[in-house]
Amino acid sequence: MSGASVVPVITVDGTSGSGKGTLAALIAKRLGWHLLDSGALYRIVAAVGLARGIDLQDASQLASAVASLDIKFHDAGVVVDGQELGLRIREEAVSSGASVVAALTEVREAVLDIQLAQRRPPGLVADGRDMGTVVFPDAPLKIYLDASLEARAERRYKQLIDKGLAANLLALLAGLQDRDQRDKGRTVSPLKPAPDAFIIDSTSLSIDAVLALTLERAHAIGLV
Repeated sequence: MSGASVVPVITVDGTSGSGKGTLAALIAKRLGWHLLDSGALYRIVAAVGLARGIDLQDASQLASAVASLDIKFHDAGVVVDGQELGLRIREEAVSSGASVVAALTEVREAVLDIQLAQRRPPGLVADGRDMGTVVFPDAPLKIYLDASLEARAERRYKQLIDKGLAANLLALLAGLQDRDQRDKGRTVSPLKPAPDAFIIDSTSLSIDAVLALTLERAHAIGLV
């Protein structure tokens, strides 16, 4: 058994806009663990592809681009090849593109190496869509977070407006519905709860309530 395999991991998977990114960040902060925003990695791939004029269906070119990227996460965002991309990777065109590139096997394989390298003491909270099913299947606690389509669209709308970005609620609803279909229907690492996932519907719950449920579960299984 390798050293990495004994480092505890909490995975937070779920639908887009369900609050999994916020939840993962809060868990990591509360426990003092490292944070992996795997969704940001695919957003980075999409943003770089769009900026470089690469077809987002060109798996080979995108995978080659990933291998050469210098990615540094920080509290306020992410720096890629020396350029701050924090707000850029949250734009709707990039969000939509991220779901497209995430369905490409070569891209997922290139990103996997980056993801696995984040498993470091004292622990890791990994946020994504296949963290508990594919990337860290041995994680002792797997959270699957979901919410109604309408609630997720409203949350995404508020998030974008608060960041000073343009947003249209109807367009976000349609975009999230399309993304759900792509994420759940793709042949490579489809979005689904792990068999042993702790499933939380956050439609009518505050983020504090979801955090409390997660930490209760972590205590109940002796993880923290």
